Amino acid sequence: MCGIFGFLASRGNAREADVRLQRGIEAVRHRGPDGEGAWRTSDGNVGLAHVRLSIIDLSTAAAQPMRSEAGNVITYNGEIYNYLELREELGAENFTSHSDTEVILRAYERWGADCVDHLRGMFAFAIWDVRRQELFIARDRFGIKPFYYSFDGGEFHFSSEIKGLVHALPNRDIDTVALNEYFSLQFCLGEKTLLAGVRQLLPAHCGYVKPGEAPRLRRYWEVYYHLDWDHTDKYFVEQLQGLFDDSVAYHMRSDVEVGAYISGGVDSSLIASAARGYQEDQRFQGFTGKFSLSEAFDESRYARAVARDRDIHLHEVDITEQDFVDNIERVIFHLDQPTAGPGAFPQYMVSKLASQHVKVVLGGQGGDEIFGGYARYLIAYFEQCIKGALDGTIHSGKYVVTYESIIPNLQTLRQYKPLLQEFWSSGIWEERDARYFRLINRANTFGDLLNAELFHPMAALEEFREIYWGENVGKESYFDSMTHFDFKTLLPALLQVEDRMSMAHGLEARVPFLDHRLVEFAATIPANVKFADGELKRLLRVAFADRLPREIRERKDKMGFPVPLQVWLGRKGPARDFVSDILNSSAARTRPYLSRPIDVDSLIDGKNVYSRNLWALLSLELWHRQFVD
Repeated sequence: MCGIFGFLASRGNAREADVRLQRGIEAVRHRGPDGEGAWRTSDGNVGLAHVRLSIIDLSTAAAQPMRSEAGNVITYNGEIYNYLELREELGAENFTSHSDTEVILRAYERWGADCVDHLRGMFAFAIWDVRRQELFIARDRFGIKPFYYSFDGGEFHFSSEIKGLVHALPNRDIDTVALNEYFSLQFCLGEKTLLAGVRQLLPAHCGYVKPGEAPRLRRYWEVYYHLDWDHTDKYFVEQLQGLFDDSVAYHMRSDVEVGAYISGGVDSSLIASAARGYQEDQRFQGFTGKFSLSEAFDESRYARAVARDRDIHLHEVDITEQDFVDNIERVIFHLDQPTAGPGAFPQYMVSKLASQHVKVVLGGQGGDEIFGGYARYLIAYFEQCIKGALDGTIHSGKYVVTYESIIPNLQTLRQYKPLLQEFWSSGIWEERDARYFRLINRANTFGDLLNAELFHPMAALEEFREIYWGENVGKESYFDSMTHFDFKTLLPALLQVEDRMSMAHGLEARVPFLDHRLVEFAATIPANVKFADGELKRLLRVAFADRLPREIRERKDKMGFPVPLQVWLGRKGPARDFVSDILNSSAARTRPYLSRPIDVDSLIDGKNVYSRNLWALLSLELWHRQFVD
């Protein structure tokens, strides 16, 4: 796990190349506290840089950039979990290190661009191909590891983080289309970022870059929802158990100690429980955070239940209002751009705690998107059931769940009453793609605060539809369409948080649910197996019932690490003072995306504005100060 940086230039010089490389190293140094390196061509036209967090093969033989006997050079960030098997296949006797870096380099020299099809893991890398005089770039199937790039005036730069590219930009203009998407969804769609001159290499993409030319990219992997109607629940359960255990076993490969996040939900509890089974002869460490000011923001009792059940040494951090004030600017800096809600803040604090004890930590990202863990799926189906009952079609086979069967699970929606009120305020007879967009779209909750010349509440709808109705997913299953959209859009945003908040502290985060074999299998499971009776993550609960404490298995109130921002802001104290100072500043009051200055007190005290709207405005302003101003 590391940080990478590099460039291609049509015309350069050695001195300028060295300056660029050192600047790139400094921008991502926090990602690799164990070492650094740089390589360039003698003419300064090509340069690669690397900072290292040593996880596999701790020796200097694994240092990067790494050069092969053929003269090809790689800079790489990630982990290839099947590196031992690939090493044997490629001829172990020919290797000079025991690193997965050398495995990628030799895999490229054996299979060329098709090397990515052989890799099982998380990765972002660039290889200078000396024979072709081109740069080969690639990113893992899910976008677990970041790869940003800029191309302007014949020069191509890339980096693990946006902050490594800002000095290469001729200007720092904001991409207004991306900003529209941010206000709607709290993330950007496709390859866009908030900076107009910076793009991201999409997940499951690779390609070549020739000096002076734009990248030539292609998708090398896709998940297809080819549903298996021929097998029973028993078959799906057994296959899921085997693939899940296999993934966790591979993710435990490390030359340093591995721990686990334990939030108290199904996903992280399963990961920690399975990982513990591979370290039964030694201590296994878990990490959780809590806001102890109220039980409504404290899931630590569930994390402790898992720790007791599996004999895990659990570390806890009590996160306070002062922690928010002291760290929120660092959180936004490390995020690169605001995304995916306030959860980044507690993730930052728990990652800091974990980094004091281990170098690698496992997390549960991906479970919600793959197996259906979000309450909005239940809301959407509840609406469809109501419509079906009115139309007399509820038993026609079109619905995964019926009105009768969904009722026992509706208590999950108790805390979502404000969302339900807004969702059902209009449009109930719209098509289901428009209904799901309304369910996730937040732009219409800002009222008249956003500049109407730049923003429209439904501006992102068309691009949403292109993803929602993707050719790889069937048109009949509402559940598959919803989870597919979140898998392609929300999940990369959450993985951005996972990567940045861990790497801010030199910690490697691994996500065993995102093994491509497991994901490919899950896509074949019919929705009426995954989501029977509207039970969120029903298949996971059934398949692993014996591995979860009863408290976890039966709970209906998964919180998702909510931040008590509204509580803190609703009373006089450091958080309210901080937010007021930021949003009342002259810069914040004159941003072009606002129709008028923010009335901070009204926004904080308003009953009809979600706390995420305030978070969106605050984090955007903090980002604007650090990355644009």
